[in-house]
This record gives sequence, C-alpha cells and structure tokens, in this order.
Amino acid sequence: MARVSQAHLDARRQQILDAARRCFVRNGFHATSMADLLAEAKMSAGGLYRYFNSKDEIVTAIAAQALHGVSGAIEAVIGAQTLPPLHTIVRRLAGEGSPLCADRDAARLLVQIWAEAARSPRIQERFQEAFSGAEAVIGTLIAEYQRRGLISPEVNHTQAARLLIGLLHGFVVQRALLPDAHPDTFNPGLAGLIFGGTS
Repeated sequence: MARVSQAHLDARRQQILDAARRCFVRNGFHATSMADLLAEAKMSAGGLYRYFNSKDEIVTAIAAQALHGVSGAIEAVIGAQTLPPLHTIVRRLAGEGSPLCADRDAARLLVQIWAEAARSPRIQERFQEAFSGAEAVIGTLIAEYQRRGLISPEVNHTQAARLLIGLLHGFVVQRALLPDAHPDTFNPGLAGLIFGGTS
C-alpha cells in the first residue's frame, strides 16, 4: 500500500476543521452532531475519527489555530530591522483577514468556543496551552520594543501582553455581537487612546 504523504494528511485534517467551522457558525456547537460534520466534510466516520476522537477535539483544534495564527503573525515581526509601531501590529491582529476575527462569522465561532471552554475542562486546558504560547510571543515582542527603547523598561512585558490579548478578545466579542463593530472603528481608538499614535 502506498504511503500517504504528510501533506495529504494535513489537507484532510484541515478539510474537517473547515467543515466544522461552517457547521458551528450555521447551527451552533451543541446543535451540530458528528453526523452533520461527516456530511459537511464529505467523509466517512472512519476517515474523520482518524484525525479527531470527538467534537471537543475539533473545537480545541479550531481555537488553537486562531491563537497560533496570532503567534505566527507576531513572530514574523520579531527580529525585523525596523519595528512598526505597536498599535500597527495590534491593528493587523484585529483587521480584516486576521487570525482572530477575519469576519463576523469567525468572531462568533470563537465566542462559542470560549464559552465551551468555560464548561469543558479538556477544552479549557487546550485553550490555556495555546493562550500561554500566544502570551509568550507577545511578551517577547514587547520586550524587543523595550530593548530598542520604544517602550519604557518599567513596563512588565508579561502583564502588557495579557492586556493586549484582553483588548483583542474584547474586540472579538464586539465583532460577534455588535453590528457596527469593525476594525475601522476599533483601530483608530486603540492607536490614539492606548498608544498615543494615529491609525
């Protein structure tokens, strides 16, 4: 039997996650059955369970992808010869196409997942792992700004990282629930009030 490539396995896993996102946005987490996921992903039960043992595992994978996307976007900035203003980076994380809230549906899905994490210890544990990774990367970025004299050295970079994540999470909730919540209204206020700059 020919060996299946890792690229093929990754693509099939992503196919399941994309199908789950569509189902959860359309019907909600609890109203979506595994049968719904199988139909949406156009896969057999055996094919799906090769990648995920439960709906909870799918949910945690979706949440982890969003936070890992934040980490990846920031890691791409660390080490650059010229760092953009910090509010510019936050704007990218809250803007159109961001890993957290690319659109209103993505924001609604994340809010559902966070609510489920409050109920499920397993999902909460995975969320905490992904959150810790994102917090560490953002803290490293803030420390780099401090090293270059762009942020006061008196700022605790770990506390500041958690504050920035809180701002982003708050915007995701607004994006999910308020019809007028949009990056174009969030970012200028963020730049002016928090960072003393312009959008």
